[in-house]
Amino acid sequence: MKTAERAEARRLREVEGLSVRDITRRLGVSKSSVSLWVRDLPLTGAQRARLEAENAAHGRQMRGAAENARRSRLTRIRWQQEGRERARTSDPQFAAGCMLYWGEGRKTRNRAQLTNSDPEVLRFFVAFLRRYFGVEDEHFAVACHLFADHRAEQAAIEEFWLETLGLPATCLRKSMVNVYSKYSQKKRRNMLPYGTCRVA
Repeated sequence: MKTAERAEARRLREVEGLSVRDITRRLGVSKSSVSLWVRDLPLTGAQRARLEAENAAHGRQMRGAAENARRSRLTRIRWQQEGRERARTSDPQFAAGCMLYWGEGRKTRNRAQLTNSDPEVLRFFVAFLRRYFGVEDEHFAVACHLFADHRAEQAAIEEFWLETLGLPATCLRKSMVNVYSKYSQKKRRNMLPYGTCRVA
């Protein structure tokens, strides 16, 4: 039996008038244990009034958080519906950009991201974001995923991607270089000459 925790739980309840939830959080024990330990300790009128006020405030916070989440969800749904309608009715280049992202892009909130080894695919994606969403250069991030035999040409490959995408060096993030495992026969030659590039 957790004698020390039981004694402290009773003290917190009797002296400080804490709720079972607060005692549980403070001691790191189960709620059922705390309830059992303090069930015979009545609260004073002042303690009960304070707990009721805290519970009411907590309830308001929870309702506020739920309402904010509901509004955000409705906003996302509206944007998704607008995007689908625009993809159906806009020019073919916009539809192609949407299809590329839906098919190949990484789906995360508040971030559009695409990884590919084809320079023309990524050039198109950057042009799509610039033209239809007004994304400016400072909001792009470019990272290369390279292989061991790229190491000697890493700077040139990074420059190739920046030039291809028409982006400044400030958009470049740290490249990742895969090294060969001890079991590799190191036969990966002339494949993906520029590695892959992630545009976000």
